[in-house]
Amino acid sequence: MTYLLGGAIASSQAEGGFHDGGKGPSTQDMRYLDGTWTPEQIETKHQQSPFTQAELTAALADDDTTYYPLRRGIDFYHHYKTDIALLAELGLQVFRTSISWSRLYPNGDELEPNEAGIAYYRDLFTECQRHGIKVLATMIHYDIPVHLVTAYGGWQNRQLITFFKRYVTTLYTRLGDLVDYWLPFNEINAAKFSPWDGVCLVPTPRAGLDQAIYQSLHHQFLCSAWAVKLGRQLVPGKLVGGMIARFTTYPATCKPEDNLQMLQDEQYANWFYLDVLARGSYPSYMTRYFNKIGVHIHTEPGDAALLQEGRVGFVAFSYYFSQVATNQPDWEQTAGNLIMTKKNPYLTTSEWGWQIDPVGLRITLNQLNDRYGLPIVVAENGLGAHDVLTADDTVHDPYRIAYLKAHLAQLDLAVADGVNLLAYTMWGIIDIVSCGALTMAKRYGVIYVDRDNAGHGSDRRVRKDSFYWYRDYIAAHKEATHD
Repeated sequence: MTYLLGGAIASSQAEGGFHDGGKGPSTQDMRYLDGTWTPEQIETKHQQSPFTQAELTAALADDDTTYYPLRRGIDFYHHYKTDIALLAELGLQVFRTSISWSRLYPNGDELEPNEAGIAYYRDLFTECQRHGIKVLATMIHYDIPVHLVTAYGGWQNRQLITFFKRYVTTLYTRLGDLVDYWLPFNEINAAKFSPWDGVCLVPTPRAGLDQAIYQSLHHQFLCSAWAVKLGRQLVPGKLVGGMIARFTTYPATCKPEDNLQMLQDEQYANWFYLDVLARGSYPSYMTRYFNKIGVHIHTEPGDAALLQEGRVGFVAFSYYFSQVATNQPDWEQTAGNLIMTKKNPYLTTSEWGWQIDPVGLRITLNQLNDRYGLPIVVAENGLGAHDVLTADDTVHDPYRIAYLKAHLAQLDLAVADGVNLLAYTMWGIIDIVSCGALTMAKRYGVIYVDRDNAGHGSDRRVRKDSFYWYRDYIAAHKEATHD
């Protein structure tokens, strides 16, 4: 079982350092949360009004961090050396993090990069390598310089491809010697389900929103292809992949109509994106869907050839839950990553309503292996929960240990099935600001960070019970690998 075991975070959820090192404001820096809100108010905001034009306008005029948790993160920017030491103590084999475009190019359209930003990431990745931890770097994790939105209209504008090519060239030439694997985009299908995160579009109901989303996606597909193509030239031998948020779907019943619904849900929500990235062309089933929703993708000469030339070297996905598909309108719903979903009566749920399905991870790994025949990375998987720091200065989290144990067991079964598994990186290896609700209260890590929803706390790092469990699991995995 030679795959790597690791952990993952995102720069926008962890770094902080909003005013430090020449960083410019980014799209995730614009998201608002009042730290005094009740859990009910937070969830209402998250589900019903995740981002608005008024919110963007107000955030652009506010240079403070008080109501903007992603400007604060967990101050990883200043704690990275001690945090990486903790990850080394865990025995982590690979660390997935993202690079902030606005830390390298504050506005996104400059001709030359910010040297302080490059120095920060060189120091961070050097620290990883010093501890024997491989680096999986995401180029865009929901976060671009906000100037590219206010001045150019964001991903709708094809000009962003030019700016991205400059950015990715800098990544390869200045950081490529320290990075082992690259992901151009995090959860690229988020564009449809969370437009501000995915393609920096305010998700206001309006005519033409679908057109804007899929045109923006086309530009992202081209950027991914450029990242692969430039990678072959500038960092030969390094794998560049593609990633989705995986919505593993079962038919709710054996009715043919439910099976057809499952097929189409899988195509439109998941396979479309990886089919373009891994197979290098738009799948034929999307013609019907685009006609149905009135979308016409504007392409230019050379686009089709570039998509073929820039097919990814591995496929990656986040996996938190599975769902069922049915055309029955009254089927009970529950929450999931990026989406509301239909409930499976055979599964339990997390505190946030996400359905827990370890076997679905094995199913997904087999599906991806059969469909693409490429190395696979489980780029995110984990359990968000309310953790309590106890009087004995630890966090007793048997629920997280049980979750990890059940899901990790499926990795070995999938490998025995013949799956070419490259790596597994547990999401939120250290507590960070959650992307959906923007809170610290929803914790994923095996390392506790003493900070609350309003940003108050000592920032002290505390090993949870799950830290010791995962440390021992990784050690046993390494020993079995060497045997």
